[in-house]
Amino acid sequence: MSEHTRESVEADFVIDMEHSGMRLDQAISELMPDYSRSRLQQWIKQGALTVNGAVLKPKEKVKVNDFIELRAELEAQGEWKAEPVDLDIVYEDEAILIINKPVGLVVHPAAGNYSGTLVNGLLHYDASLENVPRAGIVHRLDKDTSGLMVVAKTLQAHAHIVAQLQDRSMGREYEALVTGVMTGGGTVDEPIARHSRDRKKMAVTPFGKNAVTHYRVVKKFDHHTHIRVKLETGRTHQIRVHMAHIGYPLVGDRTYAGRSKVPAGTSPEFKEALKAFPRQALHAKKLTLIHPLDEEEVSWEVDLPQDMQHLLALVANPDDVGE
Repeated sequence: MSEHTRESVEADFVIDMEHSGMRLDQAISELMPDYSRSRLQQWIKQGALTVNGAVLKPKEKVKVNDFIELRAELEAQGEWKAEPVDLDIVYEDEAILIINKPVGLVVHPAAGNYSGTLVNGLLHYDASLENVPRAGIVHRLDKDTSGLMVVAKTLQAHAHIVAQLQDRSMGREYEALVTGVMTGGGTVDEPIARHSRDRKKMAVTPFGKNAVTHYRVVKKFDHHTHIRVKLETGRTHQIRVHMAHIGYPLVGDRTYAGRSKVPAGTSPEFKEALKAFPRQALHAKKLTLIHPLDEEEVSWEVDLPQDMQHLLALVANPDDVGE
């Protein structure tokens, strides 16, 4: 990783009538919406942000004509190492990166995967990303899910995109192959939380967080359905959990599909080929967002990876397997 200077943030404000009487942290969060409330509170507590030259507590009130001065340095976010990782970059400008994540790439370093992750690769690609939370990653894909992710290159872009995730204005569309033949599209609106007995799994539960998944049929096969899925919320494993919940688990999903359901009346070769598919058949195909710089809507779309294209060809022509 190349050496680089810490990025600094400097700002001066005079409190106006609109913000007079507010808590300092509330006023600053409105005056500097590009930064999170927690980061601004941190700067206040560190003394990097002063009021009339004095250090105040976040909860203290400000009044009209108070002079706010900020002189802060952006600290590195985390102790992760920069490592060369092949990145498929679909788009890049000064605010964002759009990545087409391959199957098998872990997004964040964690127990069992401290190196070789997307975060390690991003830090090697652009050393300044250490100044952005999680190296700019605002949403994740499972290790074995392929497709599009956005990476924020600045704190301002990070705050902008996180806000879009929270207000559900970011569009994320996936394609998947599920077991079973659907009659048509629909919506699954079922709360999701950590499984009560298996902490590595998620489950539909009345005490979970709100989760909404919209799906439509792309093509029906003899025993499977190719679907397009649009997420309204972004819970962990949401598509996998919701599709299994309504009885159409994703092909290859070892966690949520239960015992491998192989269609009756098909050839042994077809059954073996289906069982051999090594991951959940899920791909993040399209990403739409409001660009942090010009507020224009932009979108990207990438093709299905080769393994899913082969899988679709397999279920389209089950009698051809082994010939």
